[in-house]
Amino acid sequence: MRPFEFGKLLFLAAVSGLACVSCLSPAEQLNHLSRTEEADGWKLLFDGQGTAAWRGYAHSTFPANGWVVEDGCLKNQGNKERHGPGGGDLVTMEKFDDFDFKFDWRISPGGNSGVKYCVHEGKTGKSGVGYEYQVLDDTENSDAHNGANRQAGALYALIAPNDQKHLKPVGEFNHSEIIVRGKHVEHWLNGAKIVEFEMESPELKEAIAKSKFRSIPGFGDKMSTVLLLQDHGDAVWFRNLKVRRL
Repeated sequence: MRPFEFGKLLFLAAVSGLACVSCLSPAEQLNHLSRTEEADGWKLLFDGQGTAAWRGYAHSTFPANGWVVEDGCLKNQGNKERHGPGGGDLVTMEKFDDFDFKFDWRISPGGNSGVKYCVHEGKTGKSGVGYEYQVLDDTENSDAHNGANRQAGALYALIAPNDQKHLKPVGEFNHSEIIVRGKHVEHWLNGAKIVEFEMESPELKEAIAKSKFRSIPGFGDKMSTVLLLQDHGDAVWFRNLKVRRL
């Protein structure tokens, strides 16, 4: 085959591949794994319609109220009561040890939510305890005024985000990532690493000892964990939820 013909074939293959991607609607491009992601071991936790990968905290089934599928998102409708009649926290059916978890989120004005891991799941109740990637309206939520370690992207109440943080305005989706490899943990927000720490390190133990978590047995220990989406009583939307075991 002549070099020109070979190059033409490569060009046509590339154009064909682009066409396949471009033929997807914006909704179809969401909650979707590319062939590269599938080959790299990523798993979709929400396809925009079904909820089979999730259950209610301390329950075996998806909540009957509080959480809905809306416009390709898992949405907590928000009832303005932290432990009110809402559906409670959502957790994955599966547990993970070392993982890379990516998700998009949008919070309501003044809203508060979170994504937790290393979760101590009880047999009753609506809420789990664990490390929390804070999801927050930094402008309007009152907790944001209690310190940077309570603002969006923080390791809640323990480690504040660094100066690489860029939070999008309320009403827009943020892209977040939690990486746990051994005892090393990273929080990412919109393409920037904003928190980094070592589980069970002297520095983290000191921070825990000064926090409201100090009296919780085993808090901060590395453990096999569900991934948790928090019901904090405010409307919040999650999409593009995907995880890869490391």
